[in-house]
Amino acid sequence: MPEEYGGAGGDFGYSAVIVEEIARANATGLGFAMHNDVVAHYLLDYGSEAIKAEWLPKMARGEAIAALALTEPGAGSDLKAIQTSAHREGDGYVLDGQKTFITNGFNCDFVIVAAKTAPELGRKGISLILVPIAAAGFSKGRKLEKIGLLAQDTSELFFDRVHIPVANRLGEENAGFTYLMHQLAQERLTVGLRAIASIEGMLDLTIAYTHARNAFGRSLFDFQNTKFKLADARAQAEMLRCFADACLVEHLQGELTPVRAAMLKLLGAEMQNRILDDLLQLHGGYGFMSEYTIARAWRDARVMRIYGGSSEIMREIIARDM
Repeated sequence: MPEEYGGAGGDFGYSAVIVEEIARANATGLGFAMHNDVVAHYLLDYGSEAIKAEWLPKMARGEAIAALALTEPGAGSDLKAIQTSAHREGDGYVLDGQKTFITNGFNCDFVIVAAKTAPELGRKGISLILVPIAAAGFSKGRKLEKIGLLAQDTSELFFDRVHIPVANRLGEENAGFTYLMHQLAQERLTVGLRAIASIEGMLDLTIAYTHARNAFGRSLFDFQNTKFKLADARAQAEMLRCFADACLVEHLQGELTPVRAAMLKLLGAEMQNRILDDLLQLHGGYGFMSEYTIARAWRDARVMRIYGGSSEIMREIIARDM
């Protein structure tokens, strides 16, 4: 973020370091990426000067936690199917609807909501609206119980005739889908960076474990199966690292395309799940114990193939470019 809004004035490379180190340590309870690398950029790129001046410094100081509300009970990756609506009434909007699976949803101080302002236009009728938690009619549901990411708050959000001034809209009316498609490239890059850092961290952990653990009078590492599994993981991680770094450079130069970001997100999520499963197997029974880092990393990785656009949607995006 620019210094005038409380940031350090750096580029996304600084965020990449934080994203990777959090993933390497498997500290997945922190919703930093959503706060820093998703919502903040929606405000910076599309918010009015008043919105940026009010919220970005609070976000930088940790005084306000941010969330993005896209998914609904009946609409996930298919954004044009969302039912949450915002119709004009007087000098503002009246917002009605429900969102679910919202990262930072329980702890957030404000949320950016994707809503239909022109339902008859389909995806071309979506707008992005900033809703503070103090708004009458806005309520939070329970913290959802997930199989992974247990330290991260994820919740439902409800909007019952929430009156929001037009000034809280980000950018132009009905341009929300275009904004979402532009910003999703960075979000998917972030997922890819998390995937490779997780693989590298868990690979280092497993190499150390197999050297220290003995079976049948020798270390686990001395068995050919162990060495071959680790060699495969190392080679695949090296390949993914090269691609992830290339995508990061492209993004810093403003050249990362949605298709390339989808490729990284797809490959990163799928490889992370496959490799971590092999690494967990090398831990034997201890790998199934929640107190072991590899068990938590394996469990937390499963959602990477779903959120930010499922692997199936990534394949669809790539195929459309062929």
